[in-house]
Amino acid sequence: MQVSKAMSRDVRIASPDQSLCDVARIMADCDVGSVPVGEGDRLVGMITDRDIAVRAVALGKSPETKVREVMTSDIKYCFEDEEISHVVQNIGDFQLHRLPVLNREKRLVGILALADIAATEGPRAAGEAVSGILSGAHQGSSARH
Repeated sequence: MQVSKAMSRDVRIASPDQSLCDVARIMADCDVGSVPVGEGDRLVGMITDRDIAVRAVALGKSPETKVREVMTSDIKYCFEDEEISHVVQNIGDFQLHRLPVLNREKRLVGILALADIAATEGPRAAGEAVSGILSGAHQGSSARH
């Protein structure tokens, strides 16, 4: 099945010039831990609750700090015409819970979440992605010690 059949098209997008406080409210309203950051019609980053905690709060930055100062610019994404079975492996490798979905013109068209994979491909496919995320997290934590 293609990503376009499973993804959510209802995506809130943050601006790089919005404050962290604004984006935290978006996350709370949507009950998500990450929001794509767009400028014009292009995806320029992702902002996560972890970015806010580690790159802002832990460093004493203000809630009025601009998203561009703490967002992740190295964006991992998939294309809407890719097969979900291929994307499942990438989600695990990238250790992501939500992946922006682009069309071939590289315009944001949706978000693919683990819940979307579970709903369309079943719990086994979602479990494969989670397994990749967890094994990467364990590798990362042991590498830091």
